[in-house]
Amino acid sequence: MTRQPFREKERLQWQCRRGMLELDCLFRRFLDEHYDSQPADIQQAFRQLLREADPHLFRWLINDPEEAPEKYQAVLRAIRS
Repeated sequence: MTRQPFREKERLQWQCRRGMLELDCLFRRFLDEHYDSQPADIQQAFRQLLREADPHLFRWLINDPEEAPEKYQAVLRAIRS
């Protein structure tokens, strides 16, 4: 049995730890409850999204979702739902 999926999930858990509690909660809930059931394109967008700076993420998730780049729109909807 390979440990690759487990290590990937561990890495994502660490990347979900942000400087803002609101982001931590949103990302961890999505990762724990919804990530595994998402299609590959949403999973890829989530991994890319975690590379963005906290102020951008907060604005896109909390204040102004329409301002986010198109490549993140679907994953942001999934996180907010």
